[in-house]
Amino acid sequence: MACNKFLTFYNGEKMPVLGIGTWQASDEEIETALEAALEAGYRHIDTALRYGNEGAIGKVLKRWLDAGKVKREELYIVTKLPLTLNRPHEVESTFKKSLGLLQLDYVDLYLIHTPFTVFANEDGSIKKDKDGLVMVDPTTDHVATWAEMEKLVEKGWTKSIGLSNFNIKQIQRVLNNCKIRPANLQIEHHVYLQQRDLIDFCKAENIAVTAFSPLGTRGYVNLSAKSGITREVPNLMEIPEVKEIAAAHGKTPAQVLLRWIIDTGLSTIPKSTNPARLRQNLDIFDFELTKEEVNRLLALDRNFRICDLAIFHGIERHPEFTFKNQYTN
Repeated sequence: MACNKFLTFYNGEKMPVLGIGTWQASDEEIETALEAALEAGYRHIDTALRYGNEGAIGKVLKRWLDAGKVKREELYIVTKLPLTLNRPHEVESTFKKSLGLLQLDYVDLYLIHTPFTVFANEDGSIKKDKDGLVMVDPTTDHVATWAEMEKLVEKGWTKSIGLSNFNIKQIQRVLNNCKIRPANLQIEHHVYLQQRDLIDFCKAENIAVTAFSPLGTRGYVNLSAKSGITREVPNLMEIPEVKEIAAAHGKTPAQVLLRWIIDTGLSTIPKSTNPARLRQNLDIFDFELTKEEVNRLLALDRNFRICDLAIFHGIERHPEFTFKNQYTN
């Protein structure tokens, strides 16, 4: 079983519509999960320097490549420029660090992880002031940073470049000042947070969209609780309409939620370290939702953001913080 359905970028590069997310997985967990994912047929792997697991991912990729179990051109590897190192002069060195950890000569897609910047401690952790607030760096310059991202493409180190967690205004600023257009935008997207205006804008600009947290994210909820933030977060798999559609197709609610994203023209990167669930998430290409079913799920939108970044107390003081109003992602 493999994902043989792709999104084609404006530059001709093809991204498998289903990948594996790797946030909040330890090295041991990610090595086991990635082995299982590759065996199951996954080829699209999403990571980030901020996740701290690129080294573990690189070890698995090297094993598979060295053993001839997969060819490099069959893989689709995505990583990201972190919010602590996204100043223009930091782009190349930060990218090279990721490339070294992944043990690759190039990646397929490199994203700016956030449109805002924060200061870091020497160990890379986010710096906070005496009141426990994140120390933001308000000098973020999307245009200057993007120019450095373009150089990575020109040097052959990444096939495509893109953005994550940017809003329409910020994307437009990049579009107005770029030589190489963003190929992809990665955002939180699920039936309760659909962001249709943002997605419609991207489609009009020929920017492919990838959905993270398509099934919700228990990991972020747990992180919030550790930060003293308690929230009632609905279980997307328990939504009655989702369960009804799943029963009609003999599928699980999770499979319906993933298929809905793909049927609406996006790619998605559900995270799991459970081998059985990884296989289940991939088993979504033998059915399609009807137009009526797609519309029933579209009607569920609540503008309910789970990954609101409230765990980073004080981040909202950054002038480019994106989650302030409905015009943002």
